[in-house]
Amino acid sequence: MALSEWEILDGLAEILNEETQVPVESVALGTRFAEDLGIDAAALEVIARHIEQKFRVPLPDAPAFTLVGDAVAHIQATQG
Repeated sequence: MALSEWEILDGLAEILNEETQVPVESVALGTRFAEDLGIDAAALEVIARHIEQKFRVPLPDAPAFTLVGDAVAHIQATQG
């Protein structure tokens, strides 16, 4: 069964909190990884690997997500 947008957002917020200590409540669909959360490309690469494991979806080697919502949409589109 596919996860809902909100279930994915919650899971992504947990990953971001674990990896960067960003408060879970700071993560929304319109939140920008770099500008709002201070996540650089190297940290996003690590986060991408956690996303692949948690949601069992493939991600590009260098994910170019700008918004949290971009990542959520990709996960939704590629989940089994």
